[in-house]
Amino acid sequence: MTRSGDTISLPAPLRNSNFSIERALRERRSVREFGKTALTQEEVSQLLWSAQGITGRDGLRTAPSAGALYPLALYLVAGNVERLAAGVYKYASDGHRLDPVVLGDRRGELAAAALDQECVAHSAAVLAITAVERRTMRKYGARGVRYVHIETGHAGQNICLQATALGLGAVTVGAFDDEAVKRVLHLPGEETALYLIPIGRP
Repeated sequence: MTRSGDTISLPAPLRNSNFSIERALRERRSVREFGKTALTQEEVSQLLWSAQGITGRDGLRTAPSAGALYPLALYLVAGNVERLAAGVYKYASDGHRLDPVVLGDRRGELAAAALDQECVAHSAAVLAITAVERRTMRKYGARGVRYVHIETGHAGQNICLQATALGLGAVTVGAFDDEAVKRVLHLPGEETALYLIPIGRP
């Protein structure tokens, strides 16, 4: 990773590998227990790209979005990542970078907000998917909420399959106190947390 002011540029993601999508689908499992080995910079980069990375000049991303409106945001709650200070970071697809939100290890606070689920506290990092539903509702009305939730599932599955391909463990968490998670992530008023994905080395 390289730094420019407060911005952290991520290593370029791999766009090809020898790990097939069929193998990732076959081997994917929910993993709730993690070792103490740190995630690498390259792994973090790949996981973030898999969820919301830009894959073409037209700005289209790895996960489909109704109307290409992209209401989702992706946060990294880092606790044990090589050469990255513990803290909350927001992923910027444009430029493939991290923008610091708040420093300090927030995994314990996030675990408490997630009804004391130990997998959150013991992970190396947590990816949090959030959304501004209004971006999609402007075009699709109330049905836009459904489209946002579907898109969250697309991004979450991408993360889980990418974690499998990297030899990492991941589990999806939907049980949490919305307002408590909002406080931990320092989300603005209209942004809502929808999914937490703890990740680590099994």
